[in-house]
Amino acid sequence: MKLCMIGTGYVGLVSGVCFSDLGNDVVCVDKDVDKINNLKKGIMPIYEPGLEELVLKNYKNKRLNFSTNLRESVRKSDIIFICVGTPTKKKSNNADLSQVYSVGKEIAKYINRFKIVINKSTVPVTTGDEIEKIISKKVDKKYFSVVSNPEFLREGEAIRDFIYPDRIVVGSNDKKSKKILKNLYSPLVSKGSKFLVTNRRAAELIKYASNAFLATKITFINEIANLCEKTGIDVEDISIGIGLDKRIGSRFLRAGPAYGGSCFPKDTKAIVSTASKYKTNLSVIKSVIKSNNIRSDLLLKRVDSIMKNRIKNKTISFLGVTFKANTDDMRDSSSLKLIPYLSKKGAKIKYYDPSGAKKEFIKLKNVKFSNSIQESIKDSHLVIIHTEWNDFKSINFKKFSKNKKLIIFDMRNIFPPNKIKNLGFKYFGIGR
Repeated sequence: MKLCMIGTGYVGLVSGVCFSDLGNDVVCVDKDVDKINNLKKGIMPIYEPGLEELVLKNYKNKRLNFSTNLRESVRKSDIIFICVGTPTKKKSNNADLSQVYSVGKEIAKYINRFKIVINKSTVPVTTGDEIEKIISKKVDKKYFSVVSNPEFLREGEAIRDFIYPDRIVVGSNDKKSKKILKNLYSPLVSKGSKFLVTNRRAAELIKYASNAFLATKITFINEIANLCEKTGIDVEDISIGIGLDKRIGSRFLRAGPAYGGSCFPKDTKAIVSTASKYKTNLSVIKSVIKSNNIRSDLLLKRVDSIMKNRIKNKTISFLGVTFKANTDDMRDSSSLKLIPYLSKKGAKIKYYDPSGAKKEFIKLKNVKFSNSIQESIKDSHLVIIHTEWNDFKSINFKKFSKNKKLIIFDMRNIFPPNKIKNLGFKYFGIGR
């Protein structure tokens, strides 16, 4: 099939590349000329393991192309995917749908035969209805169908998640589109992936409800970790103990910093905002948002306590600053609160992240990027393991630091406490 992906961000680029790898002809469209030219050269706009290799392979085989010409791309395609951003509005918790609606207006100009217009962006309920209204002002409804097909890609695991999805959700109000999309996804369904068909509004809500529930699991175990710290219990035991219950499951029961990234913060806010429009109180999700917002403050109090309120002129090393491992995404990362706070208190901050230096810290006083783990740890008084990159799981602190008073604050609980203590260093974890 001939597919057009509008937007070459995380969703559009990963989905487009993977669809091309399944044998489809795909064109990824973006108005950013530099981004398109770089993609043609094999330069990726995002960090995602395995993405560069797939792009080069399918671009070389001419199943994948990149363009700034929306008109030509839409006209030549059978299925058009809307994959643009839906960030939180600055003055409210509502999702900003301006890009989605703008793309809808553009698509309407270029429809020349029957097209399936798929919204893959994360959007509130009834957004598909609005896209349909926008396009129908220019095009007869018999020439297009608007479908909701939410993505469930984890950053750092996106390619695997696309190829082996837990489920494929298609929200459509007409039989023709359902049949075509089942055929499109047949290579994945044949491997055992579940293909769920709902109406369009249900598919839109499934995405928000999924992210809200996962955010709830993270927040829940973080609050249990707070209790564990006060009662002398290891939260890892609690996570294992409750995770073995098949009704609960172990995934996302890892205590640590506040959740961040491109989805959970904005999607929890958006579903609460949507509910309020329908006069529905999502009290559980509201509590999740509130608890997550104060998570970084609690961690900073812990740092103050660990350092006995002597932070000024101390050298603090951050290992990892992204919101999670295997991504360069800094959106709503806890480090964006932790590092500026410690810098203002007079600490000298060094940080190392495998995905490179971050523009967010360039203007901060006494904050410097280190080129290696060893450089970051050297001469530090406190090492904070902020992100669970594999690079950090086998660090020999004794090799990197001769400072016997070195303190390790493991915010991801990646080390057994006794292992670090036996080396002669002080160790603190989360919920331990």
